[in-house]
Amino acid sequence: MCSIFLCGRTGLPPSWRRIGGASMTQLHFLGNITPFVIRCFSSSKQHSFTVSYLMNSCGLSPETAISTSKKVQFENPENPDSVLALLRNHGCTDTHISKIVAKHPLLLLANPEKTLLPKLQFLGSVGLSHVDLAKVLASTPSILRMSLEKTLIPTYNLLKGVVIGDENAVKALTKQCRICCGNVEKTIAPNATLLREIGVPMAHISFLVTNYPTLCQKRDKFSKTVKKVMEMGFNPQRLLFVNALQVICQMSESTWEQKINAYKRCGLSEDEIVLAFRNHPICFQLSEKKIMSTMDYLVNMGWQPGTIARVPAVLFFNLERRIVPRCSVAKVLLLKGLVKKDLCLGTFLKLTERAFIDRFIIKYQKYVPQLLDVYHGKVGFQELGLVSE
Repeated sequence: MCSIFLCGRTGLPPSWRRIGGASMTQLHFLGNITPFVIRCFSSSKQHSFTVSYLMNSCGLSPETAISTSKKVQFENPENPDSVLALLRNHGCTDTHISKIVAKHPLLLLANPEKTLLPKLQFLGSVGLSHVDLAKVLASTPSILRMSLEKTLIPTYNLLKGVVIGDENAVKALTKQCRICCGNVEKTIAPNATLLREIGVPMAHISFLVTNYPTLCQKRDKFSKTVKKVMEMGFNPQRLLFVNALQVICQMSESTWEQKINAYKRCGLSEDEIVLAFRNHPICFQLSEKKIMSTMDYLVNMGWQPGTIARVPAVLFFNLERRIVPRCSVAKVLLLKGLVKKDLCLGTFLKLTERAFIDRFIIKYQKYVPQLLDVYHGKVGFQELGLVSE
């Protein structure tokens, strides 16, 4: 259709070039459409060039290139080429570049010298090597969208006062920039001050700021969470306090209640649930399915819920590959009277495989020759003439 509109000086086919009221109206109407058609043709050409560039120069797949071209379009490779050259000069490989462009395609239109270079130079000046810088850009290219003077530099300077060492300040800046940049003065700084006031060591605060977005919460909400953790009996001077704080800060009230109810359904009392959380706060980050399946198996094998609550770390082990094989061996030894009835779960579940085989299979194989087959799931209790209690 475009070829018909573009023929002749007026953009009309010869058969339409008539003088008269009707034909003049048509001429006026089509004269208004012609620029639109040209724009459509130009836009289509631009889109095609963008897709081709994203595939050939940025390493995007055809599907990703088409999707990305909806966010950015250009018909001249000069600026995108300069941006890619700048990124490569700062350690980015083709893999890094494809990730950066897929996440933040408008970066290709940024001014490489005035906008991007000063930010890259700043990140290098505070200690990021080209290798680390490339990793940061690939995971969080949005850091290059932030104002150098208004955001990056002030945030870095504030973080230096919160964490220990320039290296940790850089790590915190690059890890938390998507969440916290621009709000350090309103959130991280006052929350860190609160933690210092209750006796949390600077090393633990530094760990929290560097690795988690916990301190990015509004101060009122953060203060309530700190109070809740302290009321559960955590010592602010121990790392477990920080672990508990991190878990609760990242969890909604409804999710917290769901996890408590999951443990209750497994037979734990509220006191035992608190005990499990105090011993290993991260056990509340397990899915309900994981909690239920592992607890059900251990209880069915004879361990009391309260016993499991004292070593909740065992819930993290793979059920099929570690818990079932080792508990099967332990159960055989218990039924044979070869080990004490109060055998602690952590004693045999936390061991390395080599240590477990030495201490619980080879050591007792002369009494139960099929013990290795039990471990590999080839022999069950009934085949040994045993009845599980």
